[in-house]
Amino acid sequence: MKYKKLIVSLGMAGALFASCMLTYAVDVVQIPATELESVYNQSVASNTLEGWPKGPQIYSEAGIVMDADTGAILYAKNIDNPHYPASITKMLTGLVALENNELTDIVTITPDDYNFLKSGDNHIGLKNDEQITMEDALHGTLLASGNEVAHAVASNTEGGYDNFIKLMNEKAKELGCQNSNFVNSHGLHDDEHYTSARDMALIASACFQNEDFMRITGTKEYTIPTTNVTDETRAIAQHHKMMFSWKSQYYEYCVGGKTGYTDKALNTLVTMASKDGMNLVAVVLRTHGSGNTYKDTRTMLDYAFENFSKIPVTEDMVEVRGLESLEVDAHVTLSAGITFEQLNCVVENPTESGDKRGKLIYTYEGHPVGEVDFIISDEFYKEIHGIEDEKPVKKKKESSSILSIIVTVVLIAIIVVAVLFLFLVIYVAYRRKQLRKKRRARRRQAYQEYLRKMKEED
Repeated sequence: MKYKKLIVSLGMAGALFASCMLTYAVDVVQIPATELESVYNQSVASNTLEGWPKGPQIYSEAGIVMDADTGAILYAKNIDNPHYPASITKMLTGLVALENNELTDIVTITPDDYNFLKSGDNHIGLKNDEQITMEDALHGTLLASGNEVAHAVASNTEGGYDNFIKLMNEKAKELGCQNSNFVNSHGLHDDEHYTSARDMALIASACFQNEDFMRITGTKEYTIPTTNVTDETRAIAQHHKMMFSWKSQYYEYCVGGKTGYTDKALNTLVTMASKDGMNLVAVVLRTHGSGNTYKDTRTMLDYAFENFSKIPVTEDMVEVRGLESLEVDAHVTLSAGITFEQLNCVVENPTESGDKRGKLIYTYEGHPVGEVDFIISDEFYKEIHGIEDEKPVKKKKESSSILSIIVTVVLIAIIVVAVLFLFLVIYVAYRRKQLRKKRRARRRQAYQEYLRKMKEED
């Protein structure tokens, strides 16, 4: 038994070493210098804005930095071009799973969850009929990037795997994604599986608002306990290198994120960072060159943190008809050279019945710098939906109701009096009839007495 465990341990160590070597081989793949230069020199759209601080050139074909709280776009390069996301897909998988499951739910593994894997595809070694909690499964998905566990998360959600993919696309659309289509929960290549830097930033911003997601993505090491099938624990580690202080890629403000790679997607990376009350999301897609994924991300985030700050938005700064209140900590994100007065504001009033939450969308030369939620007053809500004030109608109904009660009481009283009068009439007639009978009886009796006396006298 000891030798068997030793062999298993050596096998796992060998697999880990092979995985590291494969990762290293991916990192050092040689890209022609002319291609690197071409990608590096591509236009950065945000640099064309007048008065906007000039952002860095990057080796990624698409890159974005977004304020996770307001949706302000601080850096933009080809942000709407569709690209293959690879394993950063698993961020949307995790978000949808958290919104449709409990962390204590049981995930049961079937052959469908691993039969699609090919040599070299990442996995955590789950077996047929093995059961783990959804909490364990999401750590395996978001930290270790296990493809079979990402599939199992989807297939064990109510409705099954196909319905889960439908939920992923519905969630993406709900978040405002316009250049995405997801056909699996793990991110392995499919020509019909794609997204854009802007869309991934919107998804990551939603993840930033989910406490369970942030707790999981912020975990560096996690142990999946023994299961009904495996009598050994599984130790898994975070793949995002910016999370570890002993790595050269370490970034002190990084609080989570997700790595990705396929031959066709190249390196992809989503990074979530917080500094001085600002929560930013950085996304790079299709990064060229050794180690440039993290270099590009660091450069973009440093640029954003150094050049932008939160500008509070208060009610006295807003001209909105029917304004009741603004959201707590309402703000836009601007650079030092741009003032609030230079912004354009589009007001989106609520349109659905029962909804009083509107949105203020602020832009600078058409570029998003923040969104602020607000609540409209009851009076304006009624005006929007053509609802008339019901108070006078209510009073009229109350007056009508009181009058109706009075009339009813009077009618009942009249009926009662009439009935009593009728009984009285009947009673008086009855009494008179009885008195007449008594008088006739007395007269007959007197007459009989008279006849008796006359008879006695004779």
